[in-house]
Amino acid sequence: MKDFTLEVCVDSVESAALAIQGGATRLELCSNLVIGGTTPSIFLYKEIRKFSDIPIHAIIRPRFGDFCNTQSELRIMADEVRQFRDEGVEGVVTGVLRPDGTIDTVAMDFLRKAAGGMHFVMHRAFDMSNDPFEAIKQAECLGVDTILTSGQKNICVDGISLIKKLVSCTDIDIMVGSGLTPDSIRLFRRTTGVSSFHLSGKVIVDSPMLYRNTELKMGLPSHSEFELWRTSAENIAIVRQTLEEID
Repeated sequence: MKDFTLEVCVDSVESAALAIQGGATRLELCSNLVIGGTTPSIFLYKEIRKFSDIPIHAIIRPRFGDFCNTQSELRIMADEVRQFRDEGVEGVVTGVLRPDGTIDTVAMDFLRKAAGGMHFVMHRAFDMSNDPFEAIKQAECLGVDTILTSGQKNICVDGISLIKKLVSCTDIDIMVGSGLTPDSIRLFRRTTGVSSFHLSGKVIVDSPMLYRNTELKMGLPSHSEFELWRTSAENIAIVRQTLEEID
């Protein structure tokens, strides 16, 4: 197999199975993908482990919203890191910022130490930092192994110029995500040399509910309770084939 990482972000057992079927080389496990992902249940991890030994990284994010965490949130995050570590999860994915947009190095060091020898990933909190080059220097000092980034843009291809500069100035593994397509993967491989890619490969499937009360909303006003996000094995297989074919 060629040297690449195809990480698929999943928030259910069903999506995990479909991602593996499509050819994922690693899973990023979360809950609530619809709001960008929050810390998953340890029992979701255990259920996936019943049928696969694929490497899994767990996101550690206590809530929706910004990445400026309180002390109580940080204590919870560290306990969750330790819990996943003790269960054999290969890596954790997290990020903490100060109000001014700089990396909270004290908080990140606290979480890094809790992780022990686990693979330590900084997620797209990096993209919300006020100076990506200073942030990457701090990440190096903290012992971050991988940074997930879209180049500080909504769609990664729009951030390709920054990503190219980041690759050239660090030995940290730069993993690209947000809006990836087979064409953009080819572009990234050709122009940046990046070999780690992150996506959900999701499709929207209809809920099995037959009775539907249309008089109220239980969650986000912009989303229907009767639409489910699921990984598409076909979407992942297309990306996997693309990566296999690139020289």
